[in-house]
Amino acid sequence: MKLVGFFLLLIFNYGVEGIFHGHKRNPIRKSLIKSSLPRSPPPKEWRWDNVGGINYLTITKNQHIPQYCGSCWAQAATSALSDRIKIMRNASWPDFNISPQVIISCGPDDGCHGGDSGSANEYMAKAGITDETCSIYRARGHDNGLPCSNLEVCETCDPDADECSTPPKYHKYRVQEYGDVEGKTPKEQEFNMMAEIYHRGPIACGIAVTDELYKNYTGGIFYDTTNNSNIDHDISVVGYGHDEKTGWDYWLIRNSWGTYWGENGYFRLRKGVNNIGIESGTCTWATPENTWSKNALQPASPQPKTHIEEAKPPRNQSMTKEAFRSKLLHIIFSFIDKVSKTKRVQSSRGKTLSRKTSACVVSKGFKNGPKIISVEPKYSVRSFDLPRAWDWRNVDGINYLSWTVNQHIPQYCGSCWAQATLSAIADRFIIADRRKYANLALSPQVIVNCRAGGSCEGGAPEQVYEFLHDVGVPDMTCQVYDAQDHDPVADCRQPHLNVCRDCGWPPPGPNEVGNCWARTNFTRYFVSEYGRVSGAKAMKKEIYKRGPIACTMDVTLKFEHYDGGIYSEKLDTPPQLNHEISIVGWGVDKATGKEFWIGRNSWGTYWGEYGFFRIAMHRDNLGIEESCVWAVPKLQ
Repeated sequence: MKLVGFFLLLIFNYGVEGIFHGHKRNPIRKSLIKSSLPRSPPPKEWRWDNVGGINYLTITKNQHIPQYCGSCWAQAATSALSDRIKIMRNASWPDFNISPQVIISCGPDDGCHGGDSGSANEYMAKAGITDETCSIYRARGHDNGLPCSNLEVCETCDPDADECSTPPKYHKYRVQEYGDVEGKTPKEQEFNMMAEIYHRGPIACGIAVTDELYKNYTGGIFYDTTNNSNIDHDISVVGYGHDEKTGWDYWLIRNSWGTYWGENGYFRLRKGVNNIGIESGTCTWATPENTWSKNALQPASPQPKTHIEEAKPPRNQSMTKEAFRSKLLHIIFSFIDKVSKTKRVQSSRGKTLSRKTSACVVSKGFKNGPKIISVEPKYSVRSFDLPRAWDWRNVDGINYLSWTVNQHIPQYCGSCWAQATLSAIADRFIIADRRKYANLALSPQVIVNCRAGGSCEGGAPEQVYEFLHDVGVPDMTCQVYDAQDHDPVADCRQPHLNVCRDCGWPPPGPNEVGNCWARTNFTRYFVSEYGRVSGAKAMKKEIYKRGPIACTMDVTLKFEHYDGGIYSEKLDTPPQLNHEISIVGWGVDKATGKEFWIGRNSWGTYWGEYGFFRIAMHRDNLGIEESCVWAVPKLQ
């Protein structure tokens, strides 16, 4: 590693130019426009977070964790594209959360040191893009230690493998058209921004961040009086409206600084006066190509084209100083990343495992027993009131489920016990109030950090709900999932870096620790009661009345290779309950008339049916009806 250090010193002395905090306008923005731009007059008010009671927006992000990264340009572009996919699909299950990590590792511009949303759109049109269950956000890019490779596009990690690998097939998404929101004057910009948002969905825009906005904004309509127009940050504009109290029109904006900032991660900005430069011609748009209708997995790509390869000079032309530095950085960072990945996988094994999930649930039981304060549905719901089929992914056309996860990236971690229980309770929050808790994504990393039932070597699902009752858990914008056993937090009731964090400039170099601190003002989510349920009839009543439940099952090698259909498997021995999933509903097979469960796994969208599965009810179902847990959300 001394040799690596020498090379890094050489490279950075060779020329590091320009330090920025996120937005870097590409002087030559390209466009790909095949259809007419929307120009018919939009309504005076429009918000994609509430169209007829439906929220068409996807999850809120935090670009600043687990360390600072100036990736706002990639966050804004991918969030806007994710929203537009959801709009095109009429908010039906599942949401697709496009990965900004692929952009900052494999895309153009300067990774964590800034870029342009227009460049991100161009990359997604040319190369395509995966979702966050393929490549989770790690807040490092090709500029500071996480260079492009097949693994940064899509990966999976097993405990019995020396290295992580690329799945043979995965879902890929693509931009069909992209361009700038045009307008010769701020007023024309304002109109065209409104028209683009209303007719096709959210857009990405550059703004000038002031200290007042960054440090002090907690709500209301922001209005800067300093006339700052130094564009240095990208956000997504998701709607616009009018405030009766102030008489001001406003833009509704989603930021990427976590839900503890602003209005749950959003802010409203005075509209029509080019405040902080929002109507100065920096906005971009992209329309998604329909790659999901056939539900087809695409074969893994060969080595992906990177920003460096796109910048190669013609033959016989000398390489510039900056291109040489970038090429050398890519070679060295690729080597460091490969060594790092091998060490991470080896350190995460713990003990010899026969299957990828055999240590996922290593113990069962509440520490202090169930806490039940109301009548359970198994007693209050009559059997003949149960519907023949029930699916929380589609209740009267509405999807009530939270986002899909992957416990096995960026390295292997046996955290299924935390993933399944948190997914089930997040779903229940959304069911209880889908406006207030839309897109809630609770943090499994906090559960692991707090040893709230276990670690990356497995745990007790029951104890997660005890922890949520006593301590509460924040969402993932406080603590992103990194699939590691950090040093356990002594008291998770108190502010701690590994409970909720924020990080500041500059982006750390390879193998450096960022400038981070513990947040004190954030939301914790609690449960009011919790207990067990088992048996098909009681499980149905619990799911129907209150929402998804978390259940333990025996994962076999055959089940690991499930790729669709109604699964069943007869075991020669009693099931070994070793893996936690959540059950979100049930159905009846039209061909056979047999009932099945609808389960959610935590192995990414490239596994099963977009990360979900169907399995036989009553028998030959790997013990899935033997041990389930439930909890009731404590509404704020």
